[in-house]
Amino acid sequence: MRGPEDRLRAPLKRSRILHMALMGASDPSGEAEASEKKPFLLRALQITLVVSLYWVTSISMVFLNKYLLDSPSLQLDTPIFVTFYQCLVTTLLCKGVSTLAACCPGAMDFPSLRLDLRVARSILPLSVVFIGMITFNNLCLKYVGVAFYNVGRSLTTVFNVLLSYLLLKQTTSFYALLTCSSIIGGFWLGVDQEEAEGTLSWTGTLFGVLASLCVSLNAIYTKKVLPAVDGSLWRLTFYNNVNACVLFLPLLLLLGELQALRHFAQLGSAHFWGMMTLGGLFGFAIGFVTGLQIKFTSPLTHNVSGTAKACAQTVLAVLYYEETKSFLWWTSNMMVLGGSSAYTWVRGWEMRKVQEEPRPKEDEKSSMGV
Repeated sequence: MRGPEDRLRAPLKRSRILHMALMGASDPSGEAEASEKKPFLLRALQITLVVSLYWVTSISMVFLNKYLLDSPSLQLDTPIFVTFYQCLVTTLLCKGVSTLAACCPGAMDFPSLRLDLRVARSILPLSVVFIGMITFNNLCLKYVGVAFYNVGRSLTTVFNVLLSYLLLKQTTSFYALLTCSSIIGGFWLGVDQEEAEGTLSWTGTLFGVLASLCVSLNAIYTKKVLPAVDGSLWRLTFYNNVNACVLFLPLLLLLGELQALRHFAQLGSAHFWGMMTLGGLFGFAIGFVTGLQIKFTSPLTHNVSGTAKACAQTVLAVLYYEETKSFLWWTSNMMVLGGSSAYTWVRGWEMRKVQEEPRPKEDEKSSMGV
């Protein structure tokens, strides 16, 4: 028979696993207790600052990548090189922060990083999916506007449901499927409205769909390979970016991007390399602020925050680029964002319901001594 201590142990284990995955630490229980003792206003201020930091970092990264990938002033047509350089900067930053954490123990919470070729080989299948994810994301952003970017790659939730059934044999509730239908409807309406306005890029839309598929596959494969990096997402980030840097090199040669760089007019510009490095810094920072937001709120709140951020990003893009959009175009965005929010809420409600359900059979067996 499970006593009170056993019942308390399960959520502690779940929070410990989450903390290890995000920060590479061993036991967050003391930190959670300390958080509960903090005054309400202090905790509210912390959450506001963390969510604001996530929004600023994520939105800034999208606009900066759009500039690097499709700016008329740069005229740089090397999307693979831009992605490669950002992976390189992320790799160096991971190693640098890890070294700093080792030199100043207790000052910051970051796992030690050491390149192990056996581990790198074991997560190579995930790294291939990771490369597809970041490459198709950037290619989608290159060919579509920032305002349409979220709709163009909005099918991640739909692919999550589809792949969960095909690969993991997990079924999805009727209400969750209903929210997916809203996302699909919003996607097709958005494509129709972009075409009506003469701004649709079928190439960019295709890259957006492929990016959504890779994001979904990345989540599935990540769960499989996390044990190889001791459950640490930072170690996984390090190995993924190391593998990506190596695998991008032959692509740069085959696609002729290194040749294009030789003729790039601003190759010696400090401004260009500064913006490229800033893009890599944002790529590293988004992993950090995502972990912070989940740590100070919850995975469910993080998803809701991401949806609200996407809405704000779309409005900012329309204002910044001085675009005029139709009522049906805005409706497509609301369908996608509303469907995504509803799916997050439905899945969270279903998970809570499963956790709160009593287990009479197990209790009866325990009381009978079986």
